[in-house]
Amino acid sequence: MRLNGEIQPEEERKVIDSFNSQTYSIGIGFPHSQSHDLVVGYALTSKKKKSFLQPKLLCLARNKGIFFVAIDLNRPLSEQGPFDVVLHKLSGKDWCANIENFRQKNPEVTVLDPPFAIEHLHNRQSMLQDVADLNLSDCHGKVGVPRQLVIKKDPSSIPYEVNKAGLKLPLVAKPLVLDGSAKSHELFLAYDQFSLAELEPPLVLQEFVNHGGILFKVYIVGEIIKVVRRFSLPNVSKRELEKVAGVFRFPRVSSSAASADDADLEPSVAEHPPQPLLENLARELRHRLGLRLFNIDMIREHGTRDVFYVIDINYFPGYGKMPDYEHIFTDFLLSLVQSKHKKRPAV
Repeated sequence: MRLNGEIQPEEERKVIDSFNSQTYSIGIGFPHSQSHDLVVGYALTSKKKKSFLQPKLLCLARNKGIFFVAIDLNRPLSEQGPFDVVLHKLSGKDWCANIENFRQKNPEVTVLDPPFAIEHLHNRQSMLQDVADLNLSDCHGKVGVPRQLVIKKDPSSIPYEVNKAGLKLPLVAKPLVLDGSAKSHELFLAYDQFSLAELEPPLVLQEFVNHGGILFKVYIVGEIIKVVRRFSLPNVSKRELEKVAGVFRFPRVSSSAASADDADLEPSVAEHPPQPLLENLARELRHRLGLRLFNIDMIREHGTRDVFYVIDINYFPGYGKMPDYEHIFTDFLLSLVQSKHKKRPAV
């Protein structure tokens, strides 16, 4: 039973039970509707499947005529379907070649997103270069990236390279390559040059920007933008920088457990970036990156109102942590197919 349009628990259970028992694929009886059903084939890690394909999303999708179908990785993708949309987040050369070949041969299917575009975000040096090239500054604020340095080998040379580049301490150290592992999201904060030799390349060193301990996660779903606040690293004072030495490891910041949306914060720290600025940034990055599913980690320079820095970009982030993601994502999927139908020439 549904009251006031709400999805009830018993309805959720029926849908999730049906979803867990499905074995649909071409030639095995997948019920592709004649007209209204939207079939989304997905290839996700078990962790991503659990966090994204939650019962409420599946139930709402089913009510809107959207069916999520698991792609069998042991069979050629060309033998499966038919799909209207392919949703994926897997790594490996074989998978990338498979999905790219499928995308080229099936232009009528929307693939989220092209493997070569996703690969661009696996390197922290290349991902932020697109933001740096924007030089995005308008009446609503300014967006840039922290000064950074890439170290690919020889940790003993890091102090010299940092001094040569003129980077100011403290420095945030992050792994250069994002491979989906927890380790690739680790970060370190270095307070002095000599301790930098303890770090393990390849890595990116970024100048730490005081930002009031708050990070903005800007979720992009097509043209839709949602912003949530997360707690981040606290400000580093000059006094602290003079007294503290060493390199300190931090667990992954900005997790859902670190939500700051309900925290009592100073307005100057808590205020979201201006919506026009976010729309401009998202539009430019969608175009440059060629992606429709990603999120931007942004900080506001402490003591300013309109100076922002992008410190990370992630493909297909944890949308399950985004408020109302079920409605946003299902509406987005439906809009994709509708836009494709509009582009088809009349018969």
